[in-house]
Amino acid sequence: MIHFTQIAQERVLRFLELQSGQGVTALRVAGTKSEQKLWLVKADDRRDEDYVLTEDGFEVFLDPMSAKQLDGATVDFIEDVMQSGFRVFWPSPKWDDPIAQRVQETLDKQVNPGVASHGGHVALTKVEGDAAYVRLGGGCQGCGAADVTLRQGIEEAITRAVPEIRRVLDATDHAAGTNPYYAPSETGHSPLAQD
Repeated sequence: MIHFTQIAQERVLRFLELQSGQGVTALRVAGTKSEQKLWLVKADDRRDEDYVLTEDGFEVFLDPMSAKQLDGATVDFIEDVMQSGFRVFWPSPKWDDPIAQRVQETLDKQVNPGVASHGGHVALTKVEGDAAYVRLGGGCQGCGAADVTLRQGIEEAITRAVPEIRRVLDATDHAAGTNPYYAPSETGHSPLAQD
């Protein structure tokens, strides 16, 4: 099921307190791995088929499809110069190899928060020699701008943070993507490209 960090719990309680005059007492979470929504609701907004989680001081409602899609996710609240708000993520695997662990930390802290705004996520699949293999998912899978994101964003962040890595290779099956942020046109060009 979904887990809330301490700061996320505190923020939900704070927002509920600010909206108490509206009668809201719970949080609804819905979505998939690539896109999630959270909003405050009243207790009578609970549906019979909802899964109900009891957190410290509030309840969380999830419809059955969202409960399945979001199983194992963690809800956090981030606040920095670039962004603030709730973030839903899946805890990253712990790698035995220290270089792979540093690559994973770079993905978690620098890359995934940025691509999440487009409904995407990036996962490390393996490290071999001086190469890191990544798999793009969500809105990044099948995206017409995936190669640019890989070369100018992901590879740059990883090679800067982990000098032992010189190449970042894409292990994604882009043809299987179903909901890219920028879908390529029938001609294979990005809709933003000018002919």
